[in-house]
Amino acid sequence: DSVGWSDTVKFRTPPAAGLDETSFVIYGDMGKAPLDPSVEHYIQPGSIAVTKAVAKEMQTGKVDSIFHIGDISYATGFLVEWDFFLHLIRPLASQVSYMTAIGNHERDYAGSGSVYVTPDSGGECGVAYESYFPMPAAGKDKPWYSIEQGSVHFIFMSTEHSWSEKSEQYNWMERDLSSVDRSRTPWVIFIGHRPMYSSNVGIIPSVDPDFVASVEPLLLTNKVDLVFFGHVHNYERTCAVYKGKCRGMPRKDASGIDTYDNSNYTAPVHAIVGAGGFSLDGFSLIPQSWSVSRISEFGYARVHATKTSVLVQFVSSGTTEIRDQFRIVKGGR
Repeated sequence: DSVGWSDTVKFRTPPAAGLDETSFVIYGDMGKAPLDPSVEHYIQPGSIAVTKAVAKEMQTGKVDSIFHIGDISYATGFLVEWDFFLHLIRPLASQVSYMTAIGNHERDYAGSGSVYVTPDSGGECGVAYESYFPMPAAGKDKPWYSIEQGSVHFIFMSTEHSWSEKSEQYNWMERDLSSVDRSRTPWVIFIGHRPMYSSNVGIIPSVDPDFVASVEPLLLTNKVDLVFFGHVHNYERTCAVYKGKCRGMPRKDASGIDTYDNSNYTAPVHAIVGAGGFSLDGFSLIPQSWSVSRISEFGYARVHATKTSVLVQFVSSGTTEIRDQFRIVKGGR
């Protein structure tokens, strides 16, 4: 009473599994930036604009959840920067569920058991991440899990923990994907941090061929519809792709939207949504045959799923314009 009260906050839970529809926002690699000329050791220039754009999106009342898929705060050992990041996302995470996947800047460090031996977590080794974002995971330092909302079964993996065949995580993914009740959740969306497909060309490769060889067959066998990754700091969408070859191309619907027909399933569609804040990455000058859309702008993906359709729109945080959109349909449309 002596210092005043906070504003009233209204929190809304996402739609229960099996309901007809759900809407969510998804992005990766956000981090934070100072609101004044102060200096932090690691600044992600697009983070403020993306946060503000998502906050505006939430005012429509059509955002049921937010998914942040790796490279969360970039605190990398400077723990006060987790506080800066949490303050930044407070307008978002105080209103709807804020679900996360682990990335290299949360987990990787030499001698810590991470797949990739890099200093990227600054020695945090996933401890700070799991403390701040306790997901419904398999266990301590086993940050893989699945949830269901509306018409979608979401599976979150860790690209930073062993995913090789017969590893604990691989066996879990195999069991989870094979047990989905498609009558209840007709769509399966697979989420992780490091991508399987990217046209970005850097000194350090964006794609690990061993990861693709191990995990991609699980996606095809279990008819995963859509895959979201981050790590590369741009937006990119593929054809329905498997082993580097297009198995299905989208066709324009009456509204001019690229539409993939999964009534006759061929392969998953992959989308990189790593444009959440970190300095942007470009693309190879030579386009890959499987790459359908490439955009190097800060932004996020807006997704609306019903029982028969999933609409994905990549929104520029600078203009709030839809820069790319596609639809996946199956049955009864």
